Amino acid sequence: MDQARSTISKIFNGEPHSYTRFSLTQNMEGDNSQVEMKSPSDMDEEAGGNGVGDNLNHNSNRKPYLSQKLGRTPKNIFFIAAAILLIFIIGYLIGYLVTSCAASVLPFEDQPPPETNVIPLMDWGNVKLLLAQKVRADNFENVFRDFTFESHDAGSPGDVALANKVLNKFKSYSMNTWTDEHFVKFHDPPTDGYNIVTFKNGSAEHPRGFLSYSATGKVTGAVLYAHYGQEEDFMLLRDKNINLNGRVMLVRAGRNTFAEKVANAAKMNASAVLIYPDTVDYPFDSDMELFGHVHLGSGDPYTPGFPSFNHTQFPPVQSSGLPKILAQTITTRMAMEILRKLGGQNVPEAWGGVNRLGDESDHVTVEVNNILAEKKINNVFCVIKGLVDADRYLVIGAQRDAWGPGFATSTVGTSILVELARAISEMVQNDGFKPKRSIVFASWSAGEYGSIGATEWLEGYLSSLNMRAFSYINLDGVIAGQNGFKVAGSPLMYSLIESTLKESMPLFSQFAQGNWEANILEKSLKMDNAAYPFLAFSGIPSVAFGFTSGNSVYPYFGTKLDTREKLNGFTSNQVPQLTETAARFAGHMALRLVHDHLLRMDVSKYDNIIRSNVMIVNKRKQILQQQLFPQGLTVRWLISASGSYSRASRNLASDIQNSDLDDIEMCRIINDRIMTVERNFLSPYVSPIESPFRHILLGSGPHTLKALSNHLNAFRTDSPEEDINLFRNQFALATWTIQGCANSLAGNIWSLRNDI
Repeated sequence: MDQARSTISKIFNGEPHSYTRFSLTQNMEGDNSQVEMKSPSDMDEEAGGNGVGDNLNHNSNRKPYLSQKLGRTPKNIFFIAAAILLIFIIGYLIGYLVTSCAASVLPFEDQPPPETNVIPLMDWGNVKLLLAQKVRADNFENVFRDFTFESHDAGSPGDVALANKVLNKFKSYSMNTWTDEHFVKFHDPPTDGYNIVTFKNGSAEHPRGFLSYSATGKVTGAVLYAHYGQEEDFMLLRDKNINLNGRVMLVRAGRNTFAEKVANAAKMNASAVLIYPDTVDYPFDSDMELFGHVHLGSGDPYTPGFPSFNHTQFPPVQSSGLPKILAQTITTRMAMEILRKLGGQNVPEAWGGVNRLGDESDHVTVEVNNILAEKKINNVFCVIKGLVDADRYLVIGAQRDAWGPGFATSTVGTSILVELARAISEMVQNDGFKPKRSIVFASWSAGEYGSIGATEWLEGYLSSLNMRAFSYINLDGVIAGQNGFKVAGSPLMYSLIESTLKESMPLFSQFAQGNWEANILEKSLKMDNAAYPFLAFSGIPSVAFGFTSGNSVYPYFGTKLDTREKLNGFTSNQVPQLTETAARFAGHMALRLVHDHLLRMDVSKYDNIIRSNVMIVNKRKQILQQQLFPQGLTVRWLISASGSYSRASRNLASDIQNSDLDDIEMCRIINDRIMTVERNFLSPYVSPIESPFRHILLGSGPHTLKALSNHLNAFRTDSPEEDINLFRNQFALATWTIQGCANSLAGNIWSLRNDI
């Protein structure tokens, strides 16, 4: 107030206005400029009282203008006092209104005042401690009991009851929940009659196990033993000049999926495939049945590339991954009856176990009578919304259905899903944890038929998930032993996986000492893993992990013996303790992805993968004689695209280092650049109906870099698959897909460089 009275006094008493003189002096010896600011009093001292101020006041005795005009009469003094009072009242009212408005905003205690732009950040050590306190082995016993069902195959009453139980659990945690339903088609075993296998003149066998999506009908052909039905197994048989046309392939379960075995056999013009559990891999009852599917893909094969909503109307269409040959599982006992009577050549020494491959006279008749049915399935969801980027979300999911009890297949994963939802929701509601981004928890149905529930959700909401869902963590089959630990996923997530392992010291010290990638990292996700369609179909960075039985496999997946007792036998009764470790591992990754300012994804991890694929193509090109290589094609542009991606990833790292990571908008821009990478590796030039897994590095189909290098081999061997025009197309589109990904990663359009 004293300052205000002084200012008003100066105005009304006519004191001359002060001013400041700016003097700019250029320093010619350097690049710096000096700015000199002088006040009137300074200049008066320099001029000895005869400065600029004196020269401006030619008549020093002249009265100030206001003083001359107004004078100091009582009337004028009254007006001045009234004006001062009015100013004071206005100022008071403004202050009161500002205070009232501020008070109306403050009750939103979980949000900071907008002008501060500061988001409360809990220390990461405290976040880990909270998770460890809430996810404990003791809690899982009750959860296991809640979700153990003897029968809950997809679309059955047991599946529906289990879905409702999961939904009610989510609701009890005060979470936002919802469901979505799909009407999907898959095969059931024949309701009247059987599937039949008859060898030579023996009695007909009626296996109870079956393979959904097999072709139906009846064929007779000569049996040929083909080991595990891998591509190299069939190549070895062909190199032995064995006729493969029309043969019924007898193969062992394991090493690759049922669908891959059947697809490989179909390429050799086989008429049918019989799959059995060999005692080396499946040491259980010789009459145990196997169940599965043979669709080389995921989702409902009768609505490929689009969702199976009841209200959608599409013309009849089928997935290119549906087999056109018969496929059936048989028991170990049935297989041994056939193997003991086979003639023909000796098996390759490396295969072992069986004496003969089979002769042209070893006929078997296979009849498949499966019934195609449409069923309603439901996925169940809940969400914890983020504080900053609520429209960016991580998805954690687990399969809910199984062929039988499915304890390792689905019960363990569903239990972890529900417990993580409870633990993290309590951290948010009670302990002050504020996730920056949202977490969606998903319980899928029809996983046993090829991740149908998960894939149909992706197909149904692809446009909504685009650039919003930034990662997927799969919880299926995470406990299948105790002597090993394996992780597979997107290279973008390798750094996150490594840091999580190091924070989980029991895991790191037991399984990941030394070179963790060599010890536990699997370089690719398998097609039957629910994380695969997220990664290869939707371009969402994904990860799957689990405890294993070392070099052996858990033999009860896909059977009706997958019970708690069987899993106890494979884990020395350590199921709750292993489940705790697995849940914390998944929880650490999830919380890290929603806690930090920047997404824990390293785009540089794709550098070596792209470069190694390009080197393979270049090496195979050099091996070919020049006249065999398509004229006019050069690897130069593919190498250039690889270099563009490498530069873009380095530039992003530099931008991150030079950015203010406390700036919310800046972090969002950088995170968006990171999120484009996986999505832009999906080839935009192929149909999702014909090639649903469009990822050129981790997908499958003629658009991939692997297919490109395989096509070069076709030129070298004069294979009938050689096609110069197709190769040109593959080469150009793969090159531009990588270049397009690099351009997007570079950021703004003016940051791109395309030299002429």
